[in-house]
Amino acid sequence: MRQKKNVTFDDIAKYTGFSKTTISRYFNNPDSLTLENQEIISKALSDLDYKENKVARILANGKTEFIGIIIPNLMNHYYSEMLNQILLTYEQFGYKFLVFIGNEHEASERQYIQELLAYHIEGLIILSFTIPSRELADSGIPVVTIEREDQYVCSVNTDNYMGGVQATSLLATHNCDILIHINSPTPPEIPSYGRIRGFLDICEEKHLNHRIIYKVFGNTYELIEKNLREILEELEISYSGQKKGIFISNDTHANVFLNLLIKKYGTLPDDYLIIGFDDSPISREAVIPISTVGQQINKIAYEAVSLLVELMNERKKRKPVPLKEPIHKIITPILIRRDTTER
Repeated sequence: MRQKKNVTFDDIAKYTGFSKTTISRYFNNPDSLTLENQEIISKALSDLDYKENKVARILANGKTEFIGIIIPNLMNHYYSEMLNQILLTYEQFGYKFLVFIGNEHEASERQYIQELLAYHIEGLIILSFTIPSRELADSGIPVVTIEREDQYVCSVNTDNYMGGVQATSLLATHNCDILIHINSPTPPEIPSYGRIRGFLDICEEKHLNHRIIYKVFGNTYELIEKNLREILEELEISYSGQKKGIFISNDTHANVFLNLLIKKYGTLPDDYLIIGFDDSPISREAVIPISTVGQQINKIAYEAVSLLVELMNERKKRKPVPLKEPIHKIITPILIRRDTTER
């Protein structure tokens, strides 16, 4: 059986009567052609059953249609769901993704960025927080970050302060003896620090007994469970018999904390209320569905890719207009009440 001959630009030019240069402009700069001529070439591609040679196109114009992603880890369900939602944007925007997991190793992440640049990616989405935004801004390509320090680059973030207020206000309605926020040590320039400020502001405004527990949890289940078990043991001693409202900084940790309580008591005791943050799938799939502050992960992912595509398209213009300052988009969180607070 004879192999079907690939249709070339020369074939399309002969079929339409246009020059090869005009056919090339259709693929690389279609706006330079009239709509009528675009329609003629489009029909010819269909008639000739043209299959685009992606490699040849990359070699011709240097545009790979690839976006790089660096994500901290996949242990945290927020990151895995965010990656899932970003990948789903291919249907809308047509960009493919090269993904690296940083695991908080600064040297490794710098190496990953250099490797991504060697593949001629057109843009970069960063969720990891090890490399300063000023350094990212000097990478030479458009960068959009999510939930990390973003002074010198564009970003899409949740309104973390509002989320902290929502979570704390919900716990406050249950007349707890003490409200406790469990979080990793977080610098003020990181967007998620807003969760801490929201917690403190509501507790102080309402004169609520409160406490913040900071802990470096690690990136493995074993380390996270060990550290949360230590916190639980300390709470059991310090607040025995008291009603405790626990606001945990993400749903992954909230689920581990819930499982520790269930292992000890067979259920969630009446003197514990728990709310997480993210609305990642684990919050609704937990043995006891976990109340949470929903980050609208699908919307954040879409807005991040959409913003990056805008920046990349601007760079492709003959006279691109540089941004006067980075664009920072803020997405409103949604409070989601489930069984760990509504009993």
